[in-house]
Amino acid sequence: MFDRNDENYVYQLVSKNIKKQRKAKKLTQKQLAEKMSYSTQFISNIESKNHQTFSLGTLWRIALVLDIDISLLFKEDDK
Repeated sequence: MFDRNDENYVYQLVSKNIKKQRKAKKLTQKQLAEKMSYSTQFISNIESKNHQTFSLGTLWRIALVLDIDISLLFKEDDK
């Protein structure tokens, strides 16, 4: 788990939110991957707790497929 002051924190945050939004839409990783024409492994890697980089274009595409505002992928939990 990365500290909020670590630049890798944003990857962890976005990964967690992608998974949360995907599940809210009742999609499996495989279904999301198919809708995006990506591999299931790629989606799995993005959602894993291990550090995985991805482009803004990828985030934009995920938001479009999930039919959400991209800002939701950067939302921090209320503390």
